[in-house]
This record gives sequence, C-alpha cells and structure tokens, in this order.
Amino acid sequence: LWCCVFCVSVLASFRGMGQHGLPLEIGDTVQILEKCEGESPDRDGIFPSSYVHLKNAHIKNKGQFETVVPTEDSVITEMTATLRDWGAMWKQLYVKNEGDLFHRLWHVMNEVLDLRRQVLVGHLTQDRMRDVKQHITARLDWGNEQLGLDLVPRKDFSMVDPDEISVTELYKLMEHRHRKKEMPVQPNTHHLFVQVKSLVSSNVGEELEVFFSIYDGRESRPLSERFFVRLNKQGVPKVSEKPERQCTLFVDLGSSDLRKDVYIVVHIIRIGRMGAGEKKNVCNVQYRRPFGCAVISVADLLTADSRDDHLLKVYTCNAENEWFQIHDNIIRKVSSRYNLLGSSAGLAVSLQLLHGDMELIRREYMTLFTRDISISKKLGFSDVIMPGEMRNDLYITLEKGEFEKGGKSVARNVEVTVYVLDVDGHVIKGSVWAGSGEPGTDPFHSFVLYHNNSPRWAEQIKLPLPVDMFRGSHVRFEFRHCSTKEKGEKKLFGFSFIPLMQEDGRTLPDGTHELIVHKCEENASLHDCSRYLKLPFLKASLLANSQTAKSTKESFWITSFLCSTKLTQNGDMLDLLKWRVHPERAGDSLSKLKEIDGSEIVKFLQDTLDTLFGILDENSQRYGLKVFDCLVHIINLLQDSKFQHFKPVMDTYIESHFAGALSYRDLIKVLKWYIDRIVDAEHQQHIQEVLKASEYIFKYIIQSRRLFALATGGQNEEEFRCCVRELFMSLRFFLSQESKGTSPIAQTQAVFLKSFPTVYSELLKIFTVREVASFVRDTLGSLAVGMQADCPLEAIKLQCIAKTVESQLYTNPESRSILLPVVLHHLQTHLQEQRDLVMCARVLTSILSLLNKDDMDQSASEEVSVIVRSLLTVLLRTILEVTNRPQPAGTSMRLQFQDVTGEFVACLLAMLRQMTDKHYQQLLEAFPTKDDLKDFLLQIFTVFRILIRPEMFPKDWTVMRLVTNNVIITTVLYLSDALRKNFLSDNFDYKVWDSYFYLSVIFINQPCLQLETFAPSKRKKVLEKYGDMRVMMGCEIFSMWQNLGKGKCLSRINRQDTRNISMSKHFWPRAAIIMNWSEGRACKKKKIIPSAVCLNV
Repeated sequence: LWCCVFCVSVLASFRGMGQHGLPLEIGDTVQILEKCEGESPDRDGIFPSSYVHLKNAHIKNKGQFETVVPTEDSVITEMTATLRDWGAMWKQLYVKNEGDLFHRLWHVMNEVLDLRRQVLVGHLTQDRMRDVKQHITARLDWGNEQLGLDLVPRKDFSMVDPDEISVTELYKLMEHRHRKKEMPVQPNTHHLFVQVKSLVSSNVGEELEVFFSIYDGRESRPLSERFFVRLNKQGVPKVSEKPERQCTLFVDLGSSDLRKDVYIVVHIIRIGRMGAGEKKNVCNVQYRRPFGCAVISVADLLTADSRDDHLLKVYTCNAENEWFQIHDNIIRKVSSRYNLLGSSAGLAVSLQLLHGDMELIRREYMTLFTRDISISKKLGFSDVIMPGEMRNDLYITLEKGEFEKGGKSVARNVEVTVYVLDVDGHVIKGSVWAGSGEPGTDPFHSFVLYHNNSPRWAEQIKLPLPVDMFRGSHVRFEFRHCSTKEKGEKKLFGFSFIPLMQEDGRTLPDGTHELIVHKCEENASLHDCSRYLKLPFLKASLLANSQTAKSTKESFWITSFLCSTKLTQNGDMLDLLKWRVHPERAGDSLSKLKEIDGSEIVKFLQDTLDTLFGILDENSQRYGLKVFDCLVHIINLLQDSKFQHFKPVMDTYIESHFAGALSYRDLIKVLKWYIDRIVDAEHQQHIQEVLKASEYIFKYIIQSRRLFALATGGQNEEEFRCCVRELFMSLRFFLSQESKGTSPIAQTQAVFLKSFPTVYSELLKIFTVREVASFVRDTLGSLAVGMQADCPLEAIKLQCIAKTVESQLYTNPESRSILLPVVLHHLQTHLQEQRDLVMCARVLTSILSLLNKDDMDQSASEEVSVIVRSLLTVLLRTILEVTNRPQPAGTSMRLQFQDVTGEFVACLLAMLRQMTDKHYQQLLEAFPTKDDLKDFLLQIFTVFRILIRPEMFPKDWTVMRLVTNNVIITTVLYLSDALRKNFLSDNFDYKVWDSYFYLSVIFINQPCLQLETFAPSKRKKVLEKYGDMRVMMGCEIFSMWQNLGKGKCLSRINRQDTRNISMSKHFWPRAAIIMNWSEGRACKKKKIIPSAVCLNV
C-alpha cells in the first residue's frame, strides 16, 4: 500500500546532543511526523529544519517493515544509494592498495555525480535525458561489477520491484542484462569518419585537390561517392576556418564492407602548369593534373576504439596513361608502375570507424553534426532501405575517349568540360559536384593527360538534380585541346551529349555508354541546343553503313549510375503504372511485375498498389487471379530484410489510402480457391507463397469489408461472415490431412502455421473476441494427431501456440478461457515427452506473465487452478530431468541449456507464487492415494534443494535468489500441514520427513541468507522486504519437530553447521535445534530410530 507523506534529505550532519535531539548524517532520509514553529516539542526526534531539504515521499509496505521512498526519479534514488555504498568500498580499495581500480572508480563516481546534477536540474530534452540515463546505468553497472555487487534488474533504466512483476518477467530482465554483459550486440551498420589535416613534407608549390572514396579491391569498383578537400600551396586545407569542410562521414557501410580488400583510396590532383617543372612565364593558364595516390585498408581501422592519426604514403605514376588504375596497382603491389613521392612525405589524416545506425551516431557524436559535417553517401542504397529516404543522385564517371590528332604532329592534351542544361537550354547552376565537402560548380573541368589521344580518366561526378528537372534536361561534354604555349589556349574541337530522361519517362539506364563525338570548333555553335539535340548521341543507335557512322571515328565513354527514390529506369514498371493508356496490355504488365527489381517496386509502392486494385475493380473476372498473385509477390517482397522497413508504409496505405471497398469478395474467393487445391496440387511452392502472405491478405480483406460496411450501412454482413467461416472450414480440412514430416503438404501446413497468428488482430476488428478465439481453437485442434515425436511439424505447431499466447487475442480473459485448455494440452504433451523444451519454456513463460496475484478474480483464480492441475507435476519432473543432464560442450548449446533451465525454474516459482490457500487445498486433495502425495512431496522438496544450490543462478543474482527463497518458504509452510495430517503417528514416513528436514537445514545455511555478512545498506533492504527468512524457517522446524513427538527423531544437521547457526546473533530467537548427523546416519543403516535429541527452548 502507498500513502502520501513528506520526508527530508539531510544536507548537513546534526549531532542531536540536546534534549530530544535526533542525530542526522548527510544523505539520511527522515520521515516527517510533525513540524513545530517556536518552542521545541517535549518529545524525542527533533532537529533544525535548516539542516534538511523537504521532499514528497511514499510509505511502502506500511507496518512493521515500512519504507519511506522519495517520489523522485528512481534513477536519482539509485544513484544516491549506490554512490553511498561505493564511497565506503572505495576507501577500502585504498587501504588494500588496489590503486588502479581506486582511481578508475573515483573518475566514474565523479562522472555519475555530474550526470546526477544534469538530471536534477531538469533542463535536458527528452532524447538527451534518455541518453544521460542510459549512460548513468551503464556506469552504475560497471561499478557494481568491478566491486562484486549485485546485478540490478532494470526496465527503462529504472530498478524494478520484484513484488510488482511476475517472476518470469524478473528472470527475463535478469537474464537479458546478464547476456548483454557477456555478449554485447554487434551493430550491422558502420560509418567512417575522415578528417584531412595536411600534405606533409611536400614542396609542390601549387594548390591541390584531394579526393577520398571507399573502394572494393575484389570487384575493382568504388563503393561510395567521393569526398573533396582543397589544399593550399602549403599543403593545408584551404578553408581552415571552416573545419567541417575538412571532415566527412562515409555512411551506411555494411558488415561485409569491413574486410581486408576494401580500401580508402585517395587521389590527389594538382592545380597549375602542364608540367611540374615548367617555368612560371611559359603559360599562365592552370590545369588540373594528376599528382599522387594513397591507399589504406579499412580492416586496419577495426581494432581502434578512438580517432587515430595516420600518415598515408603518397605514390606517383611512372607513366601518366596508367593514372586511371594507379590505386589498383598499389593494392596489387605492382611496384614497377609507381614510385614513392618521398620517404618523409605523406598525407596526414584522422580516421575512425563508428558503429550503429545514424540515429545513434547523431546522439553519441553530437559535435560532428552541429558543425554541419559533410555526408558521403554509398553508391546505391544501403543494406536496409528506409521509407521516407529521399535521394535523387545521378553519378557519371568520365571513363575514356578516342580522339584523332586533328592535323597535329603530336597527340592532344584533352580536357573535358561538363555542363548540365535544362529543357530550355539554360545551364543549371551548381549542378555538377566533384565530391561531397565542396559545393557544386558549373561547369566541371576534368584533369588533363599530357599528349594522349586515348585518355582514360575514370573520374566520378555527381548530378543531384531535383526530380522535376530530369525531363528535358541533358548533359553536354565539350572537348578542348589545352595548348602549352604562352597563350595557353583551350581550343574546342568536339562535343558529346546525352539526355537524362527518355521520351517514355525512363531515366538514363545504368551502365557504360559510348557517345558520338560531334565535331565543333566554335563555341557559338553550342548556344542553341535545339540545333544538336536532334542529332544521334549513342554509337549503338547508328546503323553500321550510315553516313554518320562512317564519318564519326571518335568516341567518348561514360558510365552512369542512378540512385533515386523517385525515378525509374524500368520500362515494365512504367507500363504497369500507365496501364490505362493501353488497357489491353494490363495482363502482360501484371505478368512482368515479378521480374522487376524490388527496389523499384518499393519506390512506387503506393502507386503500384493503387494500380493493382484499380485493375481489380474494373475487370476482376479477367485479372482477379493475376492481381492476387502480384499482391502476394509485393507482400512477400517486404519480408526481405532489405525492404522490411516498408511494412509500415503498406500499413499506412491500408489504413489511409486503400479504397477497394469491393475487393474483399475477390480476395476471399481467390484465397479459398488456392486453399481448396492444396491437397491435390502437384507443386506446393506458389501456394506456400500465398499462405506466407496471409497477414496482409487478411488486412486487405478486413479493411475492404470495413469500407464497404461504412459505405452501405453494414449490408451483406451475414454473407461476409459466411464466406469467412467457409474459408476457415477449408483451412481446417487442409490442416487435418495426415502426411509425413517431409512431404509437400506438411511443409505447406508448416508455412500456414507460421503466419496464422498474424491474422488474429485483423479478425478482431470485425469479429468478437469469443468468435476469433473459437476460430483459433478449432483451427489448431484440426491438425492430425498421432504424429511422430521427431516430426518437424510438431515443433512448428508449438511455435504457433507460442505466438498465440503472446498475441493480443490471448490477453483478453474471455478468449483465454477458450484457448487455455488446448494450449495446455499441447504443452503438457511436449513436456511429458521432453520435446522442444526451449519453446515449451517460452509458452509457459508467456502464460504465467499474464497472471497477477493482486488482481485475482474468480476467472483468474480458475486459470491458476487449471494451470496447476495440468502442469505442476510435469513441470517438477521436467526440472529434475533437465538439471540432471550433463551440460553440452559447445558454448551456444551450454547457454541455451542454462536459459531453458532458468526459464523453467522461473515458471515454477511464478506458478507457486500465484497459488492461494484454495489452490494448495485443491492440489493436495487431488492426489488419490497417500503414495501419490508422498511422491509429490519428495519431488518438490528435491526440486527446492536444487533451486537453492549456489550454481543455480549467477553469483550476482541476489534479487532472484531472495525471490526464490521467499517462494520456497511460503510453499513449505503450506506443505507442512500435509506432512502433519498424512505422515504422523501410525502413518509416519521416514523418507518424507527426512527430505523435509534436510531441505530446511540447507535452506538455513545458504550464503545468500547470512545477513550478518552483508553491507549494512543491503542488510537493511533485505530485512525491510523479506525479514530474516532463516528465523521463519527455524520456527517452522521447531514446530514440525514438536509434532514428531518423543518417539520419532531425524538427525540431519551437521554439528559444525549447527554450531554456526546457533552462534548467529540474528538466528534462533525462540529455539535452537541440535541433531546428531552421524548418529542418524548410523541408525538409518541399522534400521532403528535413534532417541538422542537435544532441544533447547
């Protein structure tokens, strides 16, 4: 019970030396009973109000063991108590000369104090408060682990009260925290932070452009776009006052990208004269010229936990025509094709791998994003595509060219100039990006290779154009010869172009394109785009014998790659979306949908679904089956891990945009048509795909029916219900077919059972809870019985039951009363046969977690009775068998073994804690003979002895041990009556009494109950919540011993154990029992009853 009171926190120590004074220490919590103004009251317990701070508080467990708890954030309460405990232990570390831990704990304590101040001030945002609390709990857990303190069960960063949650939930929390401590979760997404510092020991004397990219050495292709930094003539970043321009974050690297053959590749371009050694007065025009390259493996960064500085060696090409593959030559160590720039020269950078999704990175590294750091994206989408992700980037790589000499005696110095022009022929400003980190330009100039008519650039650019600007826009590539003479002219000699979107609406397809080089020597000729846009632009489009093909020998190659969430390059997708233009082709478009890439479908998910249901509404007789198959394909596409985050998009579509009020009839009709043909079908694969999509098929059916009912006022309701009942009849017939575990029908049954629980919540939107529960009960009950124990379908069936008891349907008491018998029947069968124990533990945990002793009404009490009657005995036997098995050798198998043992123990404790006097009475009266009762008592006493073994739970699980002991002593008190009533006098049974007293003595001697060995704060908490359980058990032993009478004796307690117990100042307030262990053992062998009893009262 809770009641509202006030308490105070002591701010300064008060000795309380005066009359009636109450001594106070800093940090004490004191309950206020009365506040007096003026004269002091004539009673004990007074202190000055200025020494304390007033707080609201609650009294918990009002009565003898009541506790005053301040109504503040539980995290603050825990911090205060923990720091107080650490303080005393921290001083002992100094005394014991454990200097390393002493200093580390000191830093952590100061850190926790600082975080506590932040929480108390209350100025943090919600997200920041969550991060701070997470940080606090991580620090508290670290300190507790280092000091050998107990593991604290938490939920949402707050400590949980074991009395307010079920034992099964408590075990889950403890086990989760224990596993998290032992096996931290490895993130699947990674990001690379890069900061450019300088080019060291370089005497170039020219400005430099540095380009970083992630490169796959195995497939010889870039994985990311480029990051671009400008360096001045001194080799330091040109914009030093803007540090964000020197840094980038390469985002969305998958775990598969962190391998030895994935590299960070750096290309350095100098801006200056054609030749590095030329005199300044030869030519004033500056060119972009190749300079150097550096490479480092991403795998070299995996072991670093913080940002590391690296000096990357820079290499130059021996031959300029090899520049396009210099990085490959360095990776493959073809040293004959490159040279080291200088032994002391290098590019100084800082590199760090960050792990986790972007939301986590933004929270943990807030300073990076407050400075507006540039983001370098992956080429293509990440391993997981998120809905709402907006991206429209076209990447073009200038690959190579083939040019004629043009009447010159030597080869040309070719520079490519890139423009992007809109539908009106105007240059789109800032549309060409050489890389992230620097704004876009117009135009873009390629680097120049000296005297080379077959230049190979392999230079990547990005065109981040808005979607509406693609139609009608084109890219123009102008080719100029760069003279090295004094004037430094750049003379135009040709151009190529390529439209960004085709006439049918498709964007430029990915891949390599060979463009025609049209001759042009006047810049003015390019001012009017309409003059050349009608010309052919692709070599592949020319006929071999055409005049243009004969006159055009020069070519220019580019590679394009589109990464867009709005544009498509797929003609089949466009044909489907525009089916009304050619309705006679709708069937062909539907048939081709399965061949379209999944990323294209999710881009236009809503439009595609609208198209499917539009075709269904207009011609369901002709296209109903094809539309249904396409819908199944899309639904199953979203099961893929890459697209699974689009499920909410489909959910939103169903709830807010779906308008097919008549679609439910066709969907039910086709679904039933498929199910009715399962038994006779030769191939089951497509039918299995249909059943795998059951969840969303039912979502569409139910939403369609709701729309129809809303529009018509509920017409045809009985017809709809009849159709659903017939559908479930077909399902039950198909499930009732007997088949071997590996047969196609059995595999189809397994597919359905896996997806069946997902339809419950949809059925509840129209049908009552009892109707849906009846559907589920009859469907699960229709499966063929008498299957072999090793049949895979039996395990799938149990998994289906597990999902059923975890569903929304099962949480309703009405449905539980219908479903519980069939669930318990299957669970009991599996436990009796010792099959699928992991899944059995999961099912039983879910069942018991819904029971709450504080809310025990008639129906809940009946549930407990049914569960106890069905499972208690078999659960005890299961625990005995599991704990007696040898532990598996493998680590993963051993962990699974420990998990299932712990879960069954938690289930037993939860079941016993829910039982009342009535349940114990029913349990004990249900045994037909005393032998059955005896077997039960021996079994449960043996299990209890197992539960209090030190190895039952990890060493720091004190909370779980105390809950276990509390349940044991409560149960023993109930079972004591059965012993007295059934096994005394003429019915005396030595074995039962021996087991009882043996358990009692072991219980008393447990290390976790020796309160005098605990720290004062821990001892106080245990006494307030549970009292001294040794005293309770000792009193019960005394009472039971008295019942035995003078003629009966059991000797079970070792003399040394007895001496230790009786010497404890906290134990035996009423009695001390001393029994002779050795004499009892000897008497047992001689089959006589010893009479040596010493009883001190």
